[in-house]
Amino acid sequence: MDEFEIKFKDSMKSSVSLLDIITKYIVKRKGKQIRPMFVFFSADICGGINESTHRAASLIELLHTATLVHDDVVDDSNERRGFFSINALWKNKIAVLVGDFLLSRGLLLAVDNQDYNLLKIVSDSVREMSEGELLQIEKARSLDIKEPIYYEIIKKKTATLIASCCACGAASAGADAEMVKKMYDIGENIGIAFQIKDDLLDFEGTRATGKPTGVDIKEQKLTLPLIYLLNNISSSEKRKIINIIKNHHNDLEKVALVINQVNQSGGIAYATEKMREYQQKAIDGLESFGNHPSAKSLRDLILYTTERNK
Repeated sequence: MDEFEIKFKDSMKSSVSLLDIITKYIVKRKGKQIRPMFVFFSADICGGINESTHRAASLIELLHTATLVHDDVVDDSNERRGFFSINALWKNKIAVLVGDFLLSRGLLLAVDNQDYNLLKIVSDSVREMSEGELLQIEKARSLDIKEPIYYEIIKKKTATLIASCCACGAASAGADAEMVKKMYDIGENIGIAFQIKDDLLDFEGTRATGKPTGVDIKEQKLTLPLIYLLNNISSSEKRKIINIIKNHHNDLEKVALVINQVNQSGGIAYATEKMREYQQKAIDGLESFGNHPSAKSLRDLILYTTERNK
């Protein structure tokens, strides 16, 4: 990871001083960098880490960072990971251009080194993520998302990027198409479990999570615990809940009422059970690698990402 950080910084260099200032700000306030770790563990399992693996990790991280910068513009968010967002400091126009720059740097990193297999995997991921966001917006208007649609949305929005990490890691190590697909499927299951866990955190107290309770409800997002509630109450109660989400999502007392009903309905327990199912699917997918050290580390990382409390 130390070596990767140096290469990742190099991948963002520009002759434009303003860009250099902004990218340095981004690097200093980076997250846990879990996605590159998925790339490295997957590569090591499938043959070994090499220069192509480092490029794959940088490509994924550049793409991920670009989407976060653009998301903050779309959501009009002034904060990211406890610090000012790019749009808060440099305004929307610059933030959009920085996101575009990061995306182009990632794509050029692959093209310049003829990593076309990695480019295909990541380009598919970009398409899926865009479709997932638009599908969520389309379905959120009616606030009547069924479970199959929910899973389709989170596969595209969240799981596809983690799946790409595992697939790119395998491909960078020279794995065949069957092994790349196997690692992709493991990553997809991790991503689904990760997103369901994120849904669950929204219904837990701020002391445990460090994030406001009911944020998803305030943003009119239908998550798995809430979908479970809506599927298991009377039509009149369902109309009341949907009315709160649509028209009173900024009323803290009414949001608290919805959270309480979700808890009482068994929605938390149901979503937790589903999260553990996908977590176990991902872990089961690693069984064929036996006691390989990176397979063990990947199992630990799966548990970390799905058992976290923030």
